[in-house]
Amino acid sequence: MNINNKAQQENTYDAIVVGSGISGGWAAKELCEEGLKTILLERGRNVEHIKDYTTATKDPWELPHRGRDTLEVKENYPIQSRCYAFDEATEHFWVNDKENPYTEVKPFNWLRGYHVGGRSLMWGRQVYRLSPMDFEANAKDGHGVDWPVRYDDIKDWYTYVEKFAGVSGRKENLPQLPDSHFIPPMDMTCVEKHVADRVKEKMDGRVITIGRVANLTQNVEGRGPCQYRNLCARGCPFGGYFSSNSATLPAAQRTGNLTLRPFSIVTEILYDKDKKRATGVRILDAETNETQEYYANIVFLNASTLGTTWILLNSTSDVFPNGFGNSSEQVGHNLMDHHFGVGASGQIDGFEDKYYYGRRPNGIYIPRFRNISPDSMRDDYVRGFGYQGGSHRGRGIGGAAGVGAEFKASKTEPGQWGIGIGSWGEHLPYYENKATLNHDKKDKWGLPTLDIDCEFKENEMAMRKDMKQSAIDMLEAAGAKNVNGYDSMPPPGHCIHEMGTARMGRDPKTSVLNKWNQMHEAKNVFITDGSFMPSSACQNPSLTYMAFTARACDHAVKELNKQNL
Repeated sequence: MNINNKAQQENTYDAIVVGSGISGGWAAKELCEEGLKTILLERGRNVEHIKDYTTATKDPWELPHRGRDTLEVKENYPIQSRCYAFDEATEHFWVNDKENPYTEVKPFNWLRGYHVGGRSLMWGRQVYRLSPMDFEANAKDGHGVDWPVRYDDIKDWYTYVEKFAGVSGRKENLPQLPDSHFIPPMDMTCVEKHVADRVKEKMDGRVITIGRVANLTQNVEGRGPCQYRNLCARGCPFGGYFSSNSATLPAAQRTGNLTLRPFSIVTEILYDKDKKRATGVRILDAETNETQEYYANIVFLNASTLGTTWILLNSTSDVFPNGFGNSSEQVGHNLMDHHFGVGASGQIDGFEDKYYYGRRPNGIYIPRFRNISPDSMRDDYVRGFGYQGGSHRGRGIGGAAGVGAEFKASKTEPGQWGIGIGSWGEHLPYYENKATLNHDKKDKWGLPTLDIDCEFKENEMAMRKDMKQSAIDMLEAAGAKNVNGYDSMPPPGHCIHEMGTARMGRDPKTSVLNKWNQMHEAKNVFITDGSFMPSSACQNPSLTYMAFTARACDHAVKELNKQNL
């Protein structure tokens, strides 16, 4: 019998990071650059930058089914295939729903990728700062708990991550949407500029700007620029957008301090009740089904909002019978996502002599204009929404039949200009929106699964009416014709902005984390994925995850050096 008496010593690091997506990649980079020997645990397979982007340069005719989903794929990916970014060229980046089941107590699309880089490979790349009013909203209107930080606490960290990640955009000097550290913006089309000018002229307080996006318009840290292919969800061999694989993980690896272990499903946090601190984590090897333990002075949980929720709830003991650090009974609760799928589209006459070139992986953005000043207040809902959208030219001139030579010839000519805008609205934190463990329903590895019980309520429904009508009003004011509003009402989860299930706050009785993203009940455990958010605002949240992760890492290293962890 061979007994490895050095197992704990060999598996001991300065830091453990769980999850390699947007926030986990940042945690690994920051901790490694501070000199900490760090192990990064990813439950899925490894994905090497460039080498493993197997479909990145394929043309449609090089794909066996020309990009379409087969019946077998739809059977194995019934949830994931609902995502706009899922197709034959990207399906290898999405989880198999049969192997990774969950229960929709109410409709909820849990869209996820289990591999190195996580959803940083497939994300929409829109990056907007939260504003001072977003950090103050809970305290002012009484929904959720007060953020334990304010904008001034995080603004320098926004700048820090923006300089490394690369954010193309344009300064607008709006209090509800603070400007970032920008590289040059992408250009709007002639129609988008026309609509922006008309809206500014006719509708006070509404601004249309180019989207602020982590696609690079110039070289940043040796990456990019974007090639305007708009195939981002396949992985970018040019490093034309920010991802863990192209940016943070290479930076971490250059330090020599990173150990990457894929196929590592973290099943629980190990805890020393006498020292009141975590000692490490236990994993299940996804390939061999063997268990292993890893030890460290600090643990960063970045497994995504619902992944981190699962780990916390599955880490039970006599000290934490209801889940790790869950004396507040807040873990798993206050689940939020943005509500979207509502807006309007129309046609724009003129500009027949103009066209656009390339496939710009970005659109226009209309920042929030409701409930930000006395003359913009509503009495039917609180908080607000913004819009994303863009213009395009169709193919084909009117009058040709739908078959035959004349129809085919018509498709060689550009057609009518069109424009559409869709809205993203804030989802309030409700305690009853939650995820809980289901020990009866198991996944491929025999582990318990999640029951997800989440919905949009009266505030969101009232907001959606305004989101639709305001879109119609703006397009009509801009001179659009045949304007049609829509509301497809996708369920929570579909926006892929889950957050809130381990929120930060000022009071340990009503929150899980303090202002440094530390767990109240285990100071050497940090959570910086979407779990920590006390409110959702209406902006895409990934940039905020990055900033808070960098800030938390800085604090963790300082506390570690003071021997406080």
